[in-house]
Formats: sequence, structure tokens, C-alpha cells
Amino acid sequence: MKLIGKITRINGPLVTMEITDIVQLMEMVYVSHLKLIGEILSIEEKTAVIQVYEATEGLQLDDVVYGSGLPLSVELGPGLLSQIFDGIQRPLKAIAEESKSIFLKRGISVSPLDRTKKWAFTPKIAVNDELGKGAILGTVPETELVLHSVMLAPNMSGLVKSIVGTGEYTIDDIIGTLEDENGTIHELKLAHRWPVKLARPYKTRYLPTQPLLTGQRIIDIFFPVAKGGAVAIPGGFGTGKTITQHQLAKWSDAQIVVYVGCGERGNEITEVLEEFPQLIDPHTGRPLFDRTVMIANTSNMPVTAREASIYTGITIAEYYRDMGYDVAVMADSSSRWAEALRELSGRLEEIPAEEGFPAYLGSKLASFYERAGNVQVQSGVNGSVTMIAAVSPPGGDFSEPVTQNTKRFVRAFWQLDKALASARHYPSINWIHSYSEYADYVSDWWTTNIDPDAKTIRQDSYDLLLREEKLQKIVKLIGPDALPDSERLVLEIAHMLKEGFLKQNAYDDVDMYTVPKKQLAILKLITTFYKEAESIIHMGAPIFEIRALECFPMIVRARLDIPNDELDKFEKLSLLIKDELNSLRLKYDRAAKGAS
Repeated sequence: MKLIGKITRINGPLVTMEITDIVQLMEMVYVSHLKLIGEILSIEEKTAVIQVYEATEGLQLDDVVYGSGLPLSVELGPGLLSQIFDGIQRPLKAIAEESKSIFLKRGISVSPLDRTKKWAFTPKIAVNDELGKGAILGTVPETELVLHSVMLAPNMSGLVKSIVGTGEYTIDDIIGTLEDENGTIHELKLAHRWPVKLARPYKTRYLPTQPLLTGQRIIDIFFPVAKGGAVAIPGGFGTGKTITQHQLAKWSDAQIVVYVGCGERGNEITEVLEEFPQLIDPHTGRPLFDRTVMIANTSNMPVTAREASIYTGITIAEYYRDMGYDVAVMADSSSRWAEALRELSGRLEEIPAEEGFPAYLGSKLASFYERAGNVQVQSGVNGSVTMIAAVSPPGGDFSEPVTQNTKRFVRAFWQLDKALASARHYPSINWIHSYSEYADYVSDWWTTNIDPDAKTIRQDSYDLLLREEKLQKIVKLIGPDALPDSERLVLEIAHMLKEGFLKQNAYDDVDMYTVPKKQLAILKLITTFYKEAESIIHMGAPIFEIRALECFPMIVRARLDIPNDELDKFEKLSLLIKDELNSLRLKYDRAAKGAS
């Protein structure tokens, strides 16, 4: 650290300093004797504006500022998983142990990664190997679930001059040396640093064609997200944004989960912090925390740290993507991040745009969501980062700037509905106003791996929901009894779809997660039942006889009664449905012949 200036003005989290030495834009600095972490936002002649990521109470004019010579960065290496960090990658557990307090002390400095723990390193390179940028140096078993690839920094390449053998090393131990094209010798370690606001480079970007399977039926079938995609979950207070993200973190087939609690209430973050370490990964039987990184930034923490927490999370996600993993980032919520931008913009006296947000809100959101993707990384392996961000529009107003700007940059939009949440229908995703542009991309996966008719089944089911939406407008005017039985059947089948497919109980042992084959099996039952029942209605059967069939409630309860590992029961239920419908068909067929 070197002395670079003195404080001349303090405006909340923004500090102005008089420059006394060379500084650079976006440089990480340490403010006052407390060593508060900050970042240089702007430089004008001999003056620089610093964004401080901690509370600035008690700072005084003429307090000194120290420069680091580096941009705001995170340390990337073994030991990230199973950790809980704050917005600037300070490990909260280690801080609590060192300070012997549940409160964060200002200026406290604790290494993000354990400097004393030894990791079992196995080299994958040899002396005189020519390494490209981001090359894999070796592996470390980070947890029982994740094999950690130790990588060369993405901006470094050269000739290997030395490399250690298989053994145990700390992240500060030198494991090798590398000579770059200029002849400079670089020391290699298990960890390296990377600026959070600079996206890690990759070779090729692919179309997202593999679905991120979540086990949530309405998502996987109607509004899927592909690995490498970007999704927004907008919803008002109490609509279930957080619990939806929790379900995705628990059940999705992402290999690594990065959960970012950005500006949310402390009790919600606490629930996550207490619950996640106890959860068992359904895919492996090991603790889910073994493949999770958590970043906690509650609403009472400094507002500026909200911005940093989002970038810290996505940078860690890109790091594991570069190892070849499929990573899911849960950001809750991007609205709190945008509010932080608005507050800082106001303090910087910038000209406000709509609702006081800065004019660059759209470009900031774009730079964040564009870091999602399914790519081939520099080392040649394929990996993905899937972005799932909650949006909290004030008063549930989806026309506000954050929601509208977010819609420009995501390709799936799961709009949560207050009325559905009030009716205890969860997930409260509105199937009329939500959409996913990934449905066509992932349809080949469903038809190839699950059912050749998957696309048709999905379309037939969704058409029924759309028809029911139109019929409900008529029902509100004249009532359901005025409709012909063929249209009343549509209302009944739509109700069956809502109760038997769209609704899902996150706390039921059977219903909390549904495998893809069961999802399509339920839909196939419902659509087949509708087609057969419709033909019987046209033969003269009244709607009440269809509703009175024994199989009718059994179809609705199939989601709860048939476990994922007993799918053969669908065949038995299908035969029962067929027998009952054939009996009813035979009855009206005889009636028609008798009448003739």
C-alpha cells in the first residue's frame, strides 16, 4: 500500500480526496487509519471520488487514503465452496470468530481463503510445457462433490519452468514457475486474483440447448431455462420470489450454486444461512453446501456493498465455469442493487432518468446479464453460467424501470402473481403473462430423451390454459351454466391442470421435486383424458357425468400419490381412465343407436 491522497469531502459512502500520487480508475483503496475498503469511481485533475464499501461514520477531513495499485478483485482458489462471504468477499464466519462478535467491525481484514489449510494438489503439466491462457495446472479435491481445477490466470501464458510433484500445499505455497513471452518469470500458486467488474474471457459462445432441469413442473415444461440462460423472477412482496430461488438452488441440476442475497431483509438471509448447511443434495446424498457459495449482503449493510456483491457472485461463478462446471447464480434481488445505484447516482449529482434511476441503468443491467452464457473456455472445456435474478418492483408495478429494463436482457420471464399467492397457489408463476424463449431451444432435448411427443403435449396443454383464460371473461359476465358442455369441459380440464400440474408443494416429500418423465406423464394423462372426454361430450354425455368419474380426482392427485420412482403406476391409472371412459362411451353409443 502507498499513500495516494487526503480526504477533502465526505458525502455518505462517497468520499472525495485530493490526489498526491499516481492513481487509476477503479483502483481499490483503503480509506483512513481504519483501512475502509473503497473503489475510485472518477478522477478529475487532482481530485478523485471514492465509493466506500463500509460505513463512513467517524471519517474526518485530511484523513489519509492508501492505494493498492489493483482494481477491486476477488481471490479465486480452493476453499470458496461451503463459505459465506459478504459483498466484498470477506468470510463472515472467520470475521465472527476473530472479532468475537456477531457484528461486522469496520476495516476488519480477514483473508477470503484459509492460508493455513493444506490442499492435496495433483499436477497435470510438466516442465517445458507451453501453456495457453487459463490452462489447467492440476486438480485439488475441494469437497467430496467438487474436483477443483487449479488454473492459470486468464491473462497469463508461457513456458513452464518448474512444477511441484503431487503433495499437500497451502494457497500461498509456490507450486511452479512460468516464463512469459517477454522472458519474465511468474510464480504459480493454487489461487489467483481477478477484477470483479471484468468478465473472464472465453473462446466460443454456444446456443443454450440443454435445459437446466429444476424439478418444478411449470418451469421445466412451460417456461424452461437453458443452461447458460438468463431469467428474471419479478413479483411483489409475499409472492414467493425467495422460496422459488431456494427450490431452484436445491433441486436444479446445476453442479455449482452461487447464492447472492443482495439487500434483502436480514431474517430472510438468516433463514437461508441456517437452512442451506443442513440440506442434503438429492443428486448425491451429500450436504448441498458442499457445492454452494453464499454471499450475504443484508439491507442494513452499507448500500455500496450491494453493487459489489452482485459482481463478486458472478465472478466466482465464471471461475467455476472455467473448470467446466454448470453454475447457477441466484441473485436476490436485482432491484435492491438498482436502488443502490440510484442512491449513489444522487450523491454524485448526476442527472436522474425515470423514477430517479441513473441514465445508465440499462447498460449496467446489460453488463450483468450478458455474463451468463454457455461457452467453451480458454482451456478447451465447456461450462455455463445460468443467471436467475429476482426483481422486486415496488407495489408489484411491473412497468417500473428495473423490471422493464430487465425484460430487455433476459429471455425467460417468470412473473409472480399476487392473486395466485393469496390463493395459496405456489409457485405463483402467472402462466399467461410469463414467457420463455428457451422453449424452442430445449425442445429437441425433451423429444430425444424423454418423449417424442413432448412438444405436442406441451402445446396442447398450454392451448387449454389459453382457451380457459378467454372463457373466464365470458363466465364473469353470464356465468358458467350458460356455456355449452364442450366449453365447460375446457374449464374443468384447465382446473385439473392448475391443481394437478401447475401447483406444487415445496414441503411435500413427493411433490417438492418431479422428474421429467413424471412431468410429461401427468400432462399426457390430462390431455388424453380431455380428448376422449370431448368426444364423449359430443355424443351427448352431460358434463356432470364426466366430473363424476372415479378417475377424475385421481388424475388431480397423481402429482402427490405417485412417487418419482414408481412411474409404472401411471400405466395402471391410464388403463383405469380408459376403462371408465370406454364404459361411458358405450353407454351413449347404445343410446344413440336406440334413438335411431
